[in-house]
Amino acid sequence: MNKTFALAIHGGAGTLAKENMTTDQRREHEAALEHALSTGIAILQKGGNSLDAVEAAVISLEDCPLFNAGKGSVFTRKGDHEMDAAIMDGRTLKAGAIGGITRIKNPIRLARTVMDQGEYAFLAGEKALQLALDYRLPLEDPTYFYTSMRYAQWQQLQTTPAKEKGFGTVGAVAMDHNGHLAAATSTGGLVNKAYGRLGDSCVIGGGTYANNATCAISCTGDGEAFIRAVAAYDVSCLIEYSQMPLEDACQKVLNKVASLGGAGGLIAIHRSGGIVMPFNSEGMYRACRDTSGHITVGIF
Repeated sequence: MNKTFALAIHGGAGTLAKENMTTDQRREHEAALEHALSTGIAILQKGGNSLDAVEAAVISLEDCPLFNAGKGSVFTRKGDHEMDAAIMDGRTLKAGAIGGITRIKNPIRLARTVMDQGEYAFLAGEKALQLALDYRLPLEDPTYFYTSMRYAQWQQLQTTPAKEKGFGTVGAVAMDHNGHLAAATSTGGLVNKAYGRLGDSCVIGGGTYANNATCAISCTGDGEAFIRAVAAYDVSCLIEYSQMPLEDACQKVLNKVASLGGAGGLIAIHRSGGIVMPFNSEGMYRACRDTSGHITVGIF
């Protein structure tokens, strides 16, 4: 076991404009990112594993109404909330994903349960809810997911004809003391999205991927483009088969996403512990702790 670890988190890309963010709003978002980062760091500092760290960091972000996941999830066209999440273990390549679920307080906990339970890799709808009930995961009344900000965004789209809009995702990637990688992603999806729409967050290889031989990735942005680009897995492939540096691989994939009409970003940890957090949107809520202990928090 070595003595180094690394962790990176994101709270979504392409959801903000610098000129519209007040100083207080910026500080509030940065504090939430720092809290989620410290939650994951605390686990890794005690010798905990990367899976537990990314799950805990994402739970912190899901519990915060500022981000589009869990508590802060956006409204669907029907006026409810459908959430997606995925988690992956880079050591074993086991993964758990859930899509289109409601009432689950922390979707990433259900994704982890799917992975640990082992029978399936991806569950949606009633079967996913039944698993949550079987394992007594916390459920919430629909009113728990109501926030005035998300409601206003949804109402605006009811009165102004427009395509449904994306308002973020949350995610985390980590390398623990044993060099094991993990990735986790959670989202409420698109504002005003159609019933049953799933984005890249819950697609293993699309928005979430981890492999000890290469890297761990969590994506955020225009989900359809990231799915079509097989973005998270493509980064891993470029490292595995072309020996491409992590930064170059991530940029090449973001360029591919852009060529498909998509914008967004990703966070990535290389098997050696190196971190990159690139984006091609106006901003991306992000934070990391690298192997030297240096902490970075950024928005724009």
